[in-house]
Amino acid sequence: MKCLFLNVSLCLLLSTAFANNIEVDNVSLTGQNTAEGYTQVQFDINWENSWRISVGPANWDAAWVFVKYRVNGNNWRHATLNAAGGTSPGGATLEVVPDQTGAFLYRSADGTGDVDWSDVQLRWNYSDDGVDDNALVDVQVFAIEMVYVPTGEYRLGTGFSGTEIDEFYSLTPFGNFSIRSSYTVTSESAITINSSAGNLYYDNTVNGGDQLGPIPAAFPKGFAAYYCMKYEVSQDQWIGFFNTLTQGQKTALDITGTSGKNTDEIATRNAVAWPDVGNATTTLPNVAMNYLPNGFMLAYLDWAALRPMTEMEYEKSCRGTQTPVGDEFAWGNSNIHGLPYTLINEGTPAEQVSNPGSGVGNANYVTTNGSTSGPKRCGVFAASALLNNREETGGSYYGIMELSGNVYERAITVGNPEGRAFSGLHGNGSITGAGAANVTNWPVASNVGIGYRGGSYINGSQFILVSDRNDAANSFSGSNSRIGFRGVRTEQ
Repeated sequence: MKCLFLNVSLCLLLSTAFANNIEVDNVSLTGQNTAEGYTQVQFDINWENSWRISVGPANWDAAWVFVKYRVNGNNWRHATLNAAGGTSPGGATLEVVPDQTGAFLYRSADGTGDVDWSDVQLRWNYSDDGVDDNALVDVQVFAIEMVYVPTGEYRLGTGFSGTEIDEFYSLTPFGNFSIRSSYTVTSESAITINSSAGNLYYDNTVNGGDQLGPIPAAFPKGFAAYYCMKYEVSQDQWIGFFNTLTQGQKTALDITGTSGKNTDEIATRNAVAWPDVGNATTTLPNVAMNYLPNGFMLAYLDWAALRPMTEMEYEKSCRGTQTPVGDEFAWGNSNIHGLPYTLINEGTPAEQVSNPGSGVGNANYVTTNGSTSGPKRCGVFAASALLNNREETGGSYYGIMELSGNVYERAITVGNPEGRAFSGLHGNGSITGAGAANVTNWPVASNVGIGYRGGSYINGSQFILVSDRNDAANSFSGSNSRIGFRGVRTEQ
């Protein structure tokens, strides 16, 4: 039998940290089967603060794992996995998705704490990717922490009890009057948009949207189960993506150029530098990525075989199945810390807040931003909290972090036709030679269709509320230090 693989390389999407760490190592290739054209990609993986629970949210966290390869030092490409050929260690479930672009790895039984699994195997169908039996191949294994959001109904908006701008609501008859109430999403069926009793509606005092519909059945509404990134995309994750691109793609997606922050120096805690050739670097790998135009975000998600989340999924990711509360933040109430934070271990994987709020919700917004102005590291409040609860960690109902504050979440809007055309297709792992996503019904032709939820480090507390839609249909077209993103993937 000829030796297929002579070189193996490794790339981590997230560096070691206290609250947002996932590490892949000991990558090897074994068990080549030339008759069927496959081999096993074997690796070890570990991350901290993992869980699986059967009560309450009844969910788990997971690693989204995918493989990139290159032949004879040429361009990096996305590996096609075998849906039935992987091997998971004891205590773990490995689920290769039907389109064979990646796999979810998660606990097979209830439990909490760190996980450290060895000898995980993904079967790579290299012949399906046109790779010869005796090719010289480099392989990279990427892993992203995700959170499972189960199937089920939930509510949009808070009704009449809050001050959120342009929030979702439904009118309920009450004698000779109608009162506002939250709207319950009960399926993925099409939703009528109008002010008649029982239908979904919203005001358009700022950037709520065109108040038209329907929201088509294909538009992801959050009722069906999906996985959401546990944290906002970090600079390290962006670097991992960027350094697999061709020179032309890098030039098109250069965050240090005029389309981004327009400097190789640190700007509002964005430390990405690229000397116009070779690989990019950053000295703040764990800090949330900012300054990305919408097209850059979409390229990353296509490359990672994920998709953008919708604004409806944003609200479910925050609130879950709980009853809405007026002026609530992602941790489920309106109680928020109101003093500036002081960072310790600034700029390191151990970056923390030395004075987090106790018994209140913690978030990075204008009042708390402190002297180190800009995004904080992903998971900073989970690492800093005195008590490991939703309020003090700033976590959502499902355990998703920083959905209120830090950097804005980009979300597909229901407020215009371009957004409503989104049908939830996933990226396939590759982008165009010009550095663009090319997925059907993604809003890549213009910035219309993408909105912004959850606020940022420089916004007031009223803009980081779960149901606030002040910028839900804003067609902002440039880059901005306040805006980040995270990806999702529908359970299949």
